Amino acid sequence: MMMLDKLGIRSDRNSIDWDLTPADTFGMFESWGGKERIRNKNERFYYFYIDSWKQPAGLYLMERGIKHARLLARINAPQEMIDTCVDSQGKSSTLDSSYAINKTIRRWLEHEVLDSFDPAFIVPLDTDCEEILDSTSLAPQDKPLPPLERVHLRAAPRTFGDHEIGPLVRQGNFYDILHNRDGSFTNYFVDNKDNLTVTDKASNLMWMRHGCDINSIRTIARWVDELNRDNFGGHSDWRLPTIEEGLTLLEKNKNDRGLYLHPCFSVGQPFIFTADQRQPGGRWFIDFTHSRVYWGSAFNPGGFGRVCRSV
Repeated sequence: MMMLDKLGIRSDRNSIDWDLTPADTFGMFESWGGKERIRNKNERFYYFYIDSWKQPAGLYLMERGIKHARLLARINAPQEMIDTCVDSQGKSSTLDSSYAINKTIRRWLEHEVLDSFDPAFIVPLDTDCEEILDSTSLAPQDKPLPPLERVHLRAAPRTFGDHEIGPLVRQGNFYDILHNRDGSFTNYFVDNKDNLTVTDKASNLMWMRHGCDINSIRTIARWVDELNRDNFGGHSDWRLPTIEEGLTLLEKNKNDRGLYLHPCFSVGQPFIFTADQRQPGGRWFIDFTHSRVYWGSAFNPGGFGRVCRSV
């Protein structure tokens, strides 16, 4: 299709998978158990979906594969057509923000967009470029500490019901776009000079700067065990953060790569597991794309991992 060709994607007339929905992709791509037609990890699929997290809702083109996701373009479709599609589906069952397109939008895309690549309709995006972690904003180890409001945060895992998350966020005055827009946490990240970790003197936590790819909680747990066996960063007491610890990383403003996260951290982990479980089921995550706490399955689709340790 001309549109995908212009976006630098090798394609043919059957590149767009019109049957894919946001709900399908969780089981199809992140777990290797989704559909028999996925033959290998290099295979790529393309589908349109609606993201309504920020208003007004928008229409996007996504490239997906096993443990791979790249947002290719925003489609400037008529807003009334997008809103009608969202309203007809009610509340989303995935992350309360992603919706499948309907037949009306498909016909519009086929007629107006796919073979024309009209610049008025298509805004190319680049969310898969080479990442360079920023160390310039980190304090050197030998610099005297300024006056800091130090906090002691819960480190032991717990189970929380949905109704407990709002009070938890507000009690610690953490920033969360749903529960406490006026909250904030002021970090003081110190450069550990190993290109692997940073230490936050405000929370007394050491953090991994990168992380692991999306996986189930069982695989993430094995990954943490391996880090400790290998004495990652010179330490063997790494663990997944609690909700409160993870919330200290949420920034009120986006970094240059589009996440509400300090630029010293990799953006390859747009949402991360916490150590806390949800009642009656699921796990709690910190979402750096939408700046919030949310719950999801620990197994399918799972999540990304970033570890911390108390210092």
